[in-house]
Amino acid sequence: MLKYQQIAAEIETYIEEHQLKQGDKLPVLETLMAQFEVSKSTITKSLDLLEQKGAIFQLRGSGIFVRKHKRKGYLSLLSNQGFKKDLEDFNVTSKVIELDVRKPTPEAAENLNIGIDEDIYYVKRVRYINGQTLCYEESYYNKSIVTYLNNEIVSHSIFHYIREGLGLKIGFSDLFLHVGQLTEEEAEYLELEAGLPKLYIESIFHLTNGQPFDYSKISYNYEQSQFVVQANSFLL
Repeated sequence: MLKYQQIAAEIETYIEEHQLKQGDKLPVLETLMAQFEVSKSTITKSLDLLEQKGAIFQLRGSGIFVRKHKRKGYLSLLSNQGFKKDLEDFNVTSKVIELDVRKPTPEAAENLNIGIDEDIYYVKRVRYINGQTLCYEESYYNKSIVTYLNNEIVSHSIFHYIREGLGLKIGFSDLFLHVGQLTEEEAEYLELEAGLPKLYIESIFHLTNGQPFDYSKISYNYEQSQFVVQANSFLL
């Protein structure tokens, strides 16, 4: 984790631990620079990151204010941290159905920007929230980037392992959303009836250098899933 990311995480923890509310004012820029013993540019990057996440807003000449309305159980569609962070107050578990090294499907190869003869990690798992099915997930990881996975890693947080275990810097993501009906296979894993509604998300995650490393297809249980999108500007 880079210094500015660490500072952003500490400020966010401070907001949560002190139960600060919408509109509460944070220390000014100079105070934060002295507190963390870093330059103005580092603090500015930390604040920009928090603003992108919807945790704060900044008013020139007035200060830095708390923005985030945190609702328990809501998943952020704009987060690149994996959704365990959003559900840290809940018991999130995973059941690994398949984990192996194979060649990618043409669809996965295209989205990962690799050849069909290259190796990928294929992961199929069901994720649970407080013992209830949350989502059914198929993921393809570029093995030249994500060089190692095992059942223990896949049973917990793959993104935490990618950041902390492999030291990779996760950059941006592209998400494609579709509302449809559960297939027989999806329904079986989600313990629902086929034909019931689902939110289906295809996601492509990239490193900070632009390399895609993860292509995932996730079908969410409509009874357990809640989502939030926090926009930072509105253009007419």
